[in-house]
Amino acid sequence: MRFLPELEGVRALAALAVVITHVSFQTATGWAWAERLDYGVAVFFVLSGFLLWRRRHAHTVGQYALSRVARLAPLYVVCVVAVLALLPDASPLTLPQLLTNLTGTQLYIADGLVPGLTQLWSLCVEFAFYAVLPLMAWALDRFSARGRVLLIAGAGVLSLGWGFLPFVAGFESGQVNTQIWPPAYFSWFAVGMLAAEAEAAQVRLRAGRVVRPVCWSVAAGCGWLASREWFGPQGLVHPAPDEFARRIAAGAVCGACVVVPVALSPRESWLSAPLMRALGRWSYGVFMWHVAVLAIAFPLLGVDPFSGSAGDFAVVAAFTVVVSCALSAATYVLVEVPGRDLIRSLAADRADSGGSAGS
Repeated sequence: MRFLPELEGVRALAALAVVITHVSFQTATGWAWAERLDYGVAVFFVLSGFLLWRRRHAHTVGQYALSRVARLAPLYVVCVVAVLALLPDASPLTLPQLLTNLTGTQLYIADGLVPGLTQLWSLCVEFAFYAVLPLMAWALDRFSARGRVLLIAGAGVLSLGWGFLPFVAGFESGQVNTQIWPPAYFSWFAVGMLAAEAEAAQVRLRAGRVVRPVCWSVAAGCGWLASREWFGPQGLVHPAPDEFARRIAAGAVCGACVVVPVALSPRESWLSAPLMRALGRWSYGVFMWHVAVLAIAFPLLGVDPFSGSAGDFAVVAAFTVVVSCALSAATYVLVEVPGRDLIRSLAADRADSGGSAGS
């Protein structure tokens, strides 16, 4: 399967967009457009749908599970333990909070998201998608390509109705927020899966000097649209079912406009430059560390949270991006790569031992 270096650059942009969103919230800039830079999460989900669906036949289920654990678990565990142990705001914790944050299931309990790690709600969604993907592949590969496309697209559209289900729409403060459970975001993954189906059908876009800028413009327009008060509530206000459905639909279009032209019309560009590829490799770490880094930025810089100052935003954003990238680069070398290699080595040794015992 061909490696697409430009997608590393897309991954980097998505991570930086999420960082800017959280900095904007914490400095209270009041820039509504910055709130919807959290559509970087939509880009991540579209990328996951595309990259994993295109490779669904490349591994056995066991190999697939091992690759996901080896890729994600080392840094996840190290980051969660470090933040819970070192960040004062993250304690004290209840036992359910501790256990669910260590296992990526904090989305399923009330008050499961703790300071310094609140962004991990989206990883809970990712983990759920990873878990059900082999089952989806087994079920959908029984159909023709056309049938798969129709089923994936249909499920994506139906998922927009998640927020209208009675047990979801009846959310009250203090309860588990079922509105952001994994089924709500399937449309974002579906966009990537459909792009993978298009790639397999040898569909190629002529995304040159006109198409790509138009797609970027539409993506930006989706972010602006979703940031309008009349489109849906701003800030952290819990949206009504119709407002949530609109927000998710706009995110699906945004993610499609960012990822699909790159996935189906790969070429060398600024997205595949060495710096962007490096940032893409570190993007998981940037995502994991940046909220904790943001929490310590204010006291270290002597800046008051929620000041509403554009100057404070610039200083805090620069600090958060630089320190998060530095931490991510270090943990990529010291944690992600050796952790991945260790898990794979242990699995290989276990397989060899099993084979020897059976011979």
